[in-house]
Amino acid sequence: MSAKYITDKKGKKIEVVLSVKDFKKILEELDELACIREFDRVTKRKINLTTAYDFFKKMDAKRG
Repeated sequence: MSAKYITDKKGKKIEVVLSVKDFKKILEELDELACIREFDRVTKRKINLTTAYDFFKKMDAKRG
């Protein structure tokens, strides 16, 4: 990946110029990172699962 920098009069980098190919690669990597973070967030939650049998049993009990 090669980047070109635009600097101000003092030499401070203020902008970056990337090829479209490099830019798309960065976007893909950011998307992948977002997916990983979302997966980590979701898998840390405690989830209470129930069987279909127990679910319908509770529903029948609520109906009376």
